Amino acid sequence: MRRAKITIVGAGNVGATTAHWSASKELGDIVLVDIIEGIPQGKGLDLYQAGPVEGFDSRITGTNDYDATEGSDIVVITAGIARKPGMSREDLLSTNAKIVGGVAREAVQRSPDCILVVVSNPLDTMVWVAKEVSGFPKNRVVGMAGILDTARYRTFLAEAADVSVEDVQALVLGGHGDAMVPLVNFTSIGGIPVTEFLSRDVLEKIVDRTANGGAEIVGHLKTGSAFYAPGAAVTQMIEAIVKDKKRILPCAAYLEGEYGVSGIYLGVPIKLGKDGVEQVIELPLSEDERAALMKSAEGVKASIGLINMDEI
Repeated sequence: MRRAKITIVGAGNVGATTAHWSASKELGDIVLVDIIEGIPQGKGLDLYQAGPVEGFDSRITGTNDYDATEGSDIVVITAGIARKPGMSREDLLSTNAKIVGGVAREAVQRSPDCILVVVSNPLDTMVWVAKEVSGFPKNRVVGMAGILDTARYRTFLAEAADVSVEDVQALVLGGHGDAMVPLVNFTSIGGIPVTEFLSRDVLEKIVDRTANGGAEIVGHLKTGSAFYAPGAAVTQMIEAIVKDKKRILPCAAYLEGEYGVSGIYLGVPIKLGKDGVEQVIELPLSEDERAALMKSAEGVKASIGLINMDEI
């Protein structure tokens, strides 16, 4: 059986951590790409040499050349400048749009049948840029956001309820950022409504902390942003695609009328398998949840409106 070929563009903390998680799960052979000479080569070789210790046979190659990515099944785009304290995701817009557009252009020339997984921020806008530049159908361009946001939400819920994170089921929809929409009505612990474990006041505090989860980590790190959980979240998506697992996961998907939204990427539940986004799942939202989702969608539209595609 042919191994999947996974390209990860951007050998910074998120990209390298994604490579680490993916290699440890033997999801395929990995090409780590970065513009900085020596960084992908060194990190790739270091990770490759961990194989005999950890018992994985994935081959890891580091390169500054996109030619080595030819024939990739999945291309993950993590490239871009990181958010610094006091910087909103929108501050990253212009620079990262050019970076993501350039990466998508280079990658799809060499891997025209790949699935693009975008991680760069501001996420919902960057995945839209990748779709526009690549010309790919909507199912083959998807963004990583909701899995990370939901992981943070589940972590805080498990901590507050003093239960295993494995038993916490939850969903966070909407744009990746302060306007995300955690769905309390669809949150349960062991199949039991979360309101049986935690009060509404506690839940509101957890929802607020989730919405500011990325900023909280940036505040601690000072000179960087989260990478362990984002890397794990991307790897979950890679695994769902490589193994055709048909996972139901919250991801940034292109909407064409679902939830009353069209023409943008937004975090919604999807079925993720070998063909990428195989289904967008619509949930019956409350009036408050739908209003919050519409507000999030308007923020994404405003961000896209600032993009000049002629410059990308």
